[in-house]
Amino acid sequence: MNNRVMYMILSVCVALAVLASSLVAQGTGNKRIGTAAATELLIPVGARDLALGGSSLATTNGVDAIYWNPAGLGRMKSSAEGMFSSMTYIGDIGVNYGAVGASFGEFGNIGLSVKSLNFGSIPLTTNDDPENTSGRFFSPTYVTVGLSYARGLTEAVGVGVTLKVISEQIDRASASGFALDFGIQYTGLVGVKGVNLGVTLKNIGPQMRYDGPGLYRNAVSTDGFRPTQKYKSEAASFELPSLIEIGLSYDSKASDNMLWSLNGSFTNNNLYLDEYRVGGELGMVMESVKLFGRAGIGIVPQAEAKENIFGATFGAGLNYVVPGISITVDYAYRQVEFFDANNVFSVKLGF
Repeated sequence: MNNRVMYMILSVCVALAVLASSLVAQGTGNKRIGTAAATELLIPVGARDLALGGSSLATTNGVDAIYWNPAGLGRMKSSAEGMFSSMTYIGDIGVNYGAVGASFGEFGNIGLSVKSLNFGSIPLTTNDDPENTSGRFFSPTYVTVGLSYARGLTEAVGVGVTLKVISEQIDRASASGFALDFGIQYTGLVGVKGVNLGVTLKNIGPQMRYDGPGLYRNAVSTDGFRPTQKYKSEAASFELPSLIEIGLSYDSKASDNMLWSLNGSFTNNNLYLDEYRVGGELGMVMESVKLFGRAGIGIVPQAEAKENIFGATFGAGLNYVVPGISITVDYAYRQVEFFDANNVFSVKLGF
């Protein structure tokens, strides 16, 4: 059995497993839906892929791909890349993301990524000071650091993995954990040029729980003359928001200087409803400059009205190549119900 047939069978098996798990979850009334730990892991990063509605599992590449599909890191087009992305998220929360990656020849590619959330200053209220007359403030610290490795097994098949270390701190309580992402990309599926497949398994790790001095409370005796003592409120532990995704894409050329692609993906969430995503990209090539327009949307069929607050996405990008360096600037806009829209800017440099 040659490698092409083996990888095709592997891809089909993974796809069937995804569909089977979805049918089981939907057939049991989504009993798994519930509260998850570290939900910041689900906040998207990078303007290009977000503008496509998150549907680009099969085509995402370079350091952009670390969040969406780590296998895409192995298809980095430069020897080294660096990227920074900033998003205005819901509730005045800012999301900053930075990543660097480098190619080490036949060994593969290695990437390092950092995502942090900025909540601003929040008034510190307590039982003794519910109005914050003291004027004290605090700011939660949510940081996720990832170390990724990817390489191509063949010209058509690439794999990747990311180890993520999660840290959350709110005043005097904190939680930490780790998670793994796995990804596969298959270009030229079943020998058809332009047809690509992407499969990911994300956020696989142990449960997380909060701990720290902020969980201690004063116990006051209701009888006798015993002094006030401290007791600790044990925080519950919660599962990570793991998910399985499968995506297909088709890309082609309308002419020598016109490119286009159509993407689709399916997401089976462990603790939420399943989601379908579609997106498209149109590009124009002008010597050393490439211009792109993008659009996409995520659909949650079983969600009740107003339950899925995120709507359509739109975006544009510019890639400028000069000797020794490639500069890419991307922008994405996502509609949001009840809150201001998400705006994402990304800058990527390739060397």
